Amino acid sequence: MKTLLATLLCLVCCLPCRAQLDLFDHKGEGGVEIAGDYTRLLLPAAGLIGSLAARDYKGTLQFGLGCATNLAVSTILKYAINKPRPHGNGSRAFPSGHVSIAFQGAAFIQRRYGWKFGIPAYALAAFTGWTRLYAKQHDIWDVLAGAAIGVGSSYIFTKPYKKRRAEIVFAPSYAGGAFRLYAGITF
Repeated sequence: MKTLLATLLCLVCCLPCRAQLDLFDHKGEGGVEIAGDYTRLLLPAAGLIGSLAARDYKGTLQFGLGCATNLAVSTILKYAINKPRPHGNGSRAFPSGHVSIAFQGAAFIQRRYGWKFGIPAYALAAFTGWTRLYAKQHDIWDVLAGAAIGVGSSYIFTKPYKKRRAEIVFAPSYAGGAFRLYAGITF
């Protein structure tokens, strides 16, 4: 879990200097948009790297299935609906792919490893949604739909992580007490 947090911190620190400087400068919309481009990749990367670092290969598989579902649903809807972007700056706005990817990663982290990691992940995913609104690439409905698709695709496949731990149990028997090593499953 420390690896997951360290990965998140390292990736945030790797934002390009322009994005860091222009993040909240209203004249620097490009920096905000760049920050959103990076944070949409940050969350899935953190979930994937974290599951691999923890040797949680079931989680890695669950992440992959959720990611594939998310990308398929988002792409199909983008081409089927072909909604124009706000301010006439392109097409295929619905749903927001940036937001669906970010929320899929955040939902995987939360569902698999708990709210302790999920709250900061969802905050970063919400920031990604805000950057898409701020850069005028999407409206609120595009962002909300992307978030719903991302969360839904993770929740379909992701189960909470179960750690194995060993504990010593006193188990009485007919011949008297006995100590036994028991491998239990905990959350």
